[in-house]
Amino acid sequence: MAVRAARSAGFTAVLLLFLVLAGSAWTGDAHAAHNGTPTTQEDPDQHHGTNATNHRKAFPVLAFNYDHVRKPFEISLWILLALLMKLGFHIIPRVSHVVPESCLLIFVGLLVGGVIKAMDEKAPVLDSKLFFLYLLPPIILDAGYFLPIRAFTENMGTILVFAVVGTLWNAFFVGGMMFAVCQIEAARVGHVDLLSCLLFGSIISAVDPVAVLAVFEEIHINELLHILVFGESLLNDAVTVVLYHLFEEFSHAGTVTVGDAFLGVVSFFVVSLGGILVGVIYGVLGAFTSRFTSHSRVIEPLFVFLYSYMAYLSAEVFHLSGIMSLIACGVVMRPYVEANISHKSYTTIKYFLKMWSSVSETLIFIFLGVSTVEGPHNWNWIFVIFTLVLCLLSRVLGVVGLTFIINKFRIVKLTKKDQFIVAYGGLRGAIAFSLGFLLTDSEKKHMFLTAIITVIFFTVFVQGMTIRPLVDLLAVKRKKESKASINEEIHTQFLDHLLTGIGDICGHYGHHHWKDKLNRFNKTYVKKWLIAGERSNEPQLISFYNKMEMKQAMMLVESGSAAKLPSVMAAASAQNIQQQREEARQQKLLKISKTREAEIRKVLRANLQKTRQRLRSYSRHDLFMDPFEEDMSEVRFRKQKVEMERRVSSSSSAGSVYLARCDHKVYTYDDSQSPRSGAIQLNPRPSDGAALLDGSPQGSESSAAPQSADQSERQKPSRCLSDPGPNEDEEESIFFSSR
Repeated sequence: MAVRAARSAGFTAVLLLFLVLAGSAWTGDAHAAHNGTPTTQEDPDQHHGTNATNHRKAFPVLAFNYDHVRKPFEISLWILLALLMKLGFHIIPRVSHVVPESCLLIFVGLLVGGVIKAMDEKAPVLDSKLFFLYLLPPIILDAGYFLPIRAFTENMGTILVFAVVGTLWNAFFVGGMMFAVCQIEAARVGHVDLLSCLLFGSIISAVDPVAVLAVFEEIHINELLHILVFGESLLNDAVTVVLYHLFEEFSHAGTVTVGDAFLGVVSFFVVSLGGILVGVIYGVLGAFTSRFTSHSRVIEPLFVFLYSYMAYLSAEVFHLSGIMSLIACGVVMRPYVEANISHKSYTTIKYFLKMWSSVSETLIFIFLGVSTVEGPHNWNWIFVIFTLVLCLLSRVLGVVGLTFIINKFRIVKLTKKDQFIVAYGGLRGAIAFSLGFLLTDSEKKHMFLTAIITVIFFTVFVQGMTIRPLVDLLAVKRKKESKASINEEIHTQFLDHLLTGIGDICGHYGHHHWKDKLNRFNKTYVKKWLIAGERSNEPQLISFYNKMEMKQAMMLVESGSAAKLPSVMAAASAQNIQQQREEARQQKLLKISKTREAEIRKVLRANLQKTRQRLRSYSRHDLFMDPFEEDMSEVRFRKQKVEMERRVSSSSSAGSVYLARCDHKVYTYDDSQSPRSGAIQLNPRPSDGAALLDGSPQGSESSAAPQSADQSERQKPSRCLSDPGPNEDEEESIFFSSR
């Protein structure tokens, strides 16, 4: 059955390819007819035009005008071809387990480009404008909107080190070494200067997010390694953009000053932080707009797509990092938008983003193959081979050296296997090709593009095809598909609060402390403005439970369990009815007034333990006096020392039973007698344990005897002091203990 389906998909793809080529041929003929001289068939038309009154032209029953629909028709054919190839790839399981999808799509692009070139037609090339403005944003938005926030924030330091320091190291190492290679006479590339080599190094050094997503999502690597490599590919965009524009300007100017270098460093912070700021602004605007869409649910997904795309375009206008702007917009917008929109809108956003990013990714790899065939190329064996070797060497040295430093600050260390996967997963892709395509036309540009395409093909084909067996060989931990549960969420929140409290006690304010501060600020101020209705005051566990229910319902619909749906819907409707009844019942109850609530909070605040009070960090050089022990003197500590020595000596003697009988006395005093006003009247009485040792029933009889009315009136809450009770010479110690 699978073979038959594969044959059908292959036949359909071949037929569609023929339509694409035929459309290109029709386009060429139409342009030739439009730009060439008029044919002889136009003379009868002119002759009939002069005698229009005698001979009326017949009504056209069927007409052909391909130029009118040429562009959208060819775009639709290309997208349909890409989807059929993707479908055929997943129908044949043997191919999908050996060859990554990106490799197959590039191979299809090579075939299509070869056939188009054999027909002497001009193939469409992966234009930089097409790539950066239309194909890349859907992929980045899908990655940023569904980014695992917890894993990303916990490994933010490691990701930033790999993205910033690692990319700078790769760019300068590859650029400097390639300049040394260009000085070799056998290479015959002595005309390439240092700034051009550094520009080439900045283009080829960045890890590509499209290629990383295409490969890592198929091998199902564990979350730590996936977020390290993918996070690096997302955040190194700012470094790549700054270095590219910096060295491009320097290569045209020919000279570099110290001021230019300083402005380049400032430009990095402006590009990265400016892109994040633009994304946050548009994310807040999108979340605030979704607060008022309860009466028009149909347009809710459009606000998410449009605000995100506007954030990307606004960042590109000022040459800021569009990728970081898009990621920031998706991360900021998602929690508030999901709290405001309906379940159907959430489903629409999820599947439309997945579909859009999948189509863009497929078209990128196919166009990459077609552009490779189209050329032009300038092949230089020495330049290409050294580029490939130096890219691999710089990646390995950078990962190993940076990991050696990072592991000194990480709790969970990166092992040798992890370092190998991070270094081996540094794939290059279409971003490097598009940046090289932006260079001015020259022999140097063609040589750079040839080397870039070679590195892309090696990383995607060789590293992409071998990373799965290497992961199996090294027994690297895979991603575990586990369903989220309330129990897991409770324990996760408990550990977060526990680590925050431990950090506060130790005086160390780490990321748990700042995360707690951010959550408090978000709950106190931000949610009230960006979330509509009572959802803004909803507890975190209730919100998590609602998300779990929605995800479970979506999984049930995806699985096609139509028989279970009526029962689920009935249960959901019954739950809604019960919830409505509960809400109606709660509305009937009397609410506590604000004044009474403030009094209760004041009482609780005054009597409960203050767990969030700020304490001084411990230092063995500085010992601070406890404010509650200001009245204590050295007499108390001496008395306590004497008491401890007496206890130790008493416990070692043979008459320990007698001491227990004598010492176990409970002293009580009236609260009416203040300790500060005078001496305390102590009334000793034997304890219940001493009475039991004596064997006399006095303790039980006294406890069972009814109290007189006079005693019941005078009875007040008593305070017990820890025994053994004091002697007459130890009243001062007891006085301090009672305080």
